[in-house]
Amino acid sequence: MSGGEGKLDNTTLIWWIVVDIAAVIALMGLVVLFYHKTHLQPLRQEVLRQREDLSKQKEEAEREIEARRKEALVAAKEEVYRLRAEMERENREKRVEIGRLERRLAQKEETLERRVEGLERRDEVLAEKEVEADRLREELKNLVTRQRADLERVAGLASEEARAQVLKAVEDESRLDAARLIREIEEKAKEEGERRARNIVTLAIQRCAVEQTTETTVSVVPLPSDDLKGRIIGREGRNIRTFETMTGVDVIIDDTPEAVVVSSFDPVRREIARMALMNLVADGRIHPGRIEEMVEKAKSEVEARMREAGERAVLDSGVAGLHPELIRLLGRMKYRMSYGQNILDHSVQVSHLCASIAAELGANVEIARRAGLLHDLGKVDFESEQPHALISRDLMLRYGEHEEAAHAAGAHHADIEPETVEAIIVTTADAISAARPGARREMLENYVRRVQKLENIADSFPGVDKAYAVQAGREIRLMVRPGEIDDLAAIELARAAAKRIEEEMASQYPGQIKVTVIRETRAVDYAASIRDQR
Repeated sequence: MSGGEGKLDNTTLIWWIVVDIAAVIALMGLVVLFYHKTHLQPLRQEVLRQREDLSKQKEEAEREIEARRKEALVAAKEEVYRLRAEMERENREKRVEIGRLERRLAQKEETLERRVEGLERRDEVLAEKEVEADRLREELKNLVTRQRADLERVAGLASEEARAQVLKAVEDESRLDAARLIREIEEKAKEEGERRARNIVTLAIQRCAVEQTTETTVSVVPLPSDDLKGRIIGREGRNIRTFETMTGVDVIIDDTPEAVVVSSFDPVRREIARMALMNLVADGRIHPGRIEEMVEKAKSEVEARMREAGERAVLDSGVAGLHPELIRLLGRMKYRMSYGQNILDHSVQVSHLCASIAAELGANVEIARRAGLLHDLGKVDFESEQPHALISRDLMLRYGEHEEAAHAAGAHHADIEPETVEAIIVTTADAISAARPGARREMLENYVRRVQKLENIADSFPGVDKAYAVQAGREIRLMVRPGEIDDLAAIELARAAAKRIEEEMASQYPGQIKVTVIRETRAVDYAASIRDQR
């Protein structure tokens, strides 16, 4: 019994184990089936849905690419049409300009032909006159011969007397021939001297090829857009008034696209105003306080440029050992003009000419070179009543220049008698530089002198701080010190200035000159933050 029960228990145990394993397998199948239904099937559906979305996005992207391609093609065609139209417009303008130049050339050819015809007629008239003069000369010679024969026949002189008279006549003719020969020799010597002098001057001019620039009275400041014109004018014109008051120039804002014109007879003021306005435009902040800062900055920059110009002029002319003050005065001539000719360029050119002429003549090249460079120093803002040549001489002596160089500079306008060859050379070189075509303009110099005299009259009144002539000399603006001139005194000052201008310059200007007195009082203070107070 015990053995049979043991076998039965093992069999039963195995059976239950098999049943348990089958139950576990069935349970796992149920789990797998449930997972498939709950997770894998939704995941497959999500994948299918994403594939459909990707297909739709791809189709939309292709449609968008096609639309953009068409837009780009249309834009390219429009740009081609625009460029073609612009090229056609430029070609039309060039054809018009070429036509205008052809008409001008035709007019010049007609003028030259008329001049050639006039010269040919003049040559024909001169040839006829020469033939007539030869004929008259021959008739006079025959008449003298006949008269001499008639006198010998009528007088009936003795042989000794006739011989004496013949000898006297021969002596007189010999003296006349000798005098004629001497005169011919003198003329040939003079011609030879003039030829050699002309060769020396021509050689000096050829060695000194300097570009000539003339003065203008306006500067154009480009603008990035026309919107800046309103900001330059400012609210109720306060910005442009402040700018004109600070610089003493006239700012012209008209219909010219993207440009503003700065006008002044003084080139230094005009350059300061141009630089200040360009800095304001680049900075973008345009208001009275910023304008004052930019004007002061521009003044410093112009002073620095003038110093650099003086050093460059000394280097270009080859002069060494100049006193620093003389170099500074040379630099101040960078923006100074005389009869429309730049004084600094003129001085450098005269220095080169003096050196070339002195080398050809065997004179002192260094003395001539230094005197030529410094001969116009007296034109730099000196209030002395002396001629500028004598002021130049005194300045050179004051700063240790050689006496011969100072004398040559002081004598270049015959204010003192030239005593050296170098003095004559400086005078000659100065005349050569000034006499070249286009080097000088008399009308501009007269205009500048008239406007400067107008400012000097205004500056002579007490209480006037600054005086600026604007509007091409048709208006004079007087900035007065408010502590010395009140409102009533300003009215009296305007009347007195106008009366003096009428008395001293009535014949020097047409029309009327407007006198404006500007009186301004400012109060400035600074607010400190709490952090600064700590």
